[in-house]
Amino acid sequence: NLHASPSREDLRLAREARHGPALQGRFSAASVAVCGLGGLGSNLALCLARAGVGWLHLIDFDRVDLSNLHRQQYFIPQLGRPKTEALQDILAAAAPDVTVTIHTALADSQIVCEAFDVPEDKALLVNAVLERFPDKYVVAASGMAGLGPANEIRTRRITSHFYLCGDGTSQLTPGGGLLPSRVMLCAAHQAHAVLRILAEEPDV
Repeated sequence: NLHASPSREDLRLAREARHGPALQGRFSAASVAVCGLGGLGSNLALCLARAGVGWLHLIDFDRVDLSNLHRQQYFIPQLGRPKTEALQDILAAAAPDVTVTIHTALADSQIVCEAFDVPEDKALLVNAVLERFPDKYVVAASGMAGLGPANEIRTRRITSHFYLCGDGTSQLTPGGGLLPSRVMLCAAHQAHAVLRILAEEPDV
């Protein structure tokens, strides 16, 4: 039946056919926190859910706003809803076998993804995790604004447990803005860094 909902087993086998059982097993057993659910976090979380990362912990205190729709994974009927709840519904539709929790403590996650908008919040989160949880990996982002070349978005390994994605320099300017394509590129870099870490290939 083409219209029947796939079972958890169907979803597992479909992913294993693409990723192989061993690699998919690593993804399915993983727990990742996504801190900030805007242009970076909403796209990043959807990538990880589609890859079958077993547990996703969503942290954000904003609501979906009209200005979010051009680059974030939300829809007009979700305007005004908390981003955590709106994204939880989206992830459930895309990957119903992935466990999604809201405002979960970072201690529960193997990898913490920083996806905030404010530079001070970014630095505060990264420093706190690296100091308090030295065994955890942090995947952060800096620099994705404007119309710069796509190939300037890259992933750098800063320390053994800290990865930074983006061009590292671009900032918001009048008329420059945040374009969906470049923000999604950076989010994809973050998601791919997470998957490589889980695959134990962290030399990105």
